[in-house]
Amino acid sequence: MKADKKIRIMVVDDHFVVRMGLKGSINLEEDMAVASEASTGEQAVGLYHQERPDIVLMDLKLPGISGAEATRTICQEFPDAAIIMLSTHDGEEDIYRSLQAGARAYLLKTAARNELIDTIRTVHAGERCISPAVGTRLAERMMHPELTSREMDVLKLIVRGRSNKEIASDLSIAEVTVKLHVGHILAKLKVNDRTQATTTALQRGIIHLD
Repeated sequence: MKADKKIRIMVVDDHFVVRMGLKGSINLEEDMAVASEASTGEQAVGLYHQERPDIVLMDLKLPGISGAEATRTICQEFPDAAIIMLSTHDGEEDIYRSLQAGARAYLLKTAARNELIDTIRTVHAGERCISPAVGTRLAERMMHPELTSREMDVLKLIVRGRSNKEIASDLSIAEVTVKLHVGHILAKLKVNDRTQATTTALQRGIIHLD
């Protein structure tokens, strides 16, 4: 197969060893080749403008802007961008945010090599690729009500162990308003207390510890 007929792939990951591993696996295939690499979301956006790869393998968690944010930025300007999200996280919120941002597929980094290669070919053919496991997690996410942006702000501080008084000070709002937000958060997450809210937020991928 001629080089110019190969599927040109950009690999985005902040870990050099991961990029090398992906590059080695991909370059074994006669119909695809890694054409460019990036280690941050900002670099990925810039390189996409320059290279216009056929496929982007995008790490979800990156320094600076996240993989989901980089995906959204690229897809807003290039709606036909074919981006596959790679992640160590299988939380339903991570999957939802990635697909909402424009990713065509969501793969765990523990996926078998043949699953990665098959996904690249499927997405390159213009299709979305959602595994049964990812589909199940996504369906679970759709059953939960959305948290507002302010509720997300409060939840992030709850996860960090801040009290209502501290949250009120951090967000420059009244403590009674914080209590209302906390009540709404507990109801939406279907939990009974702040500890359960923290556990659920981390398990579902709503919040990530830095």
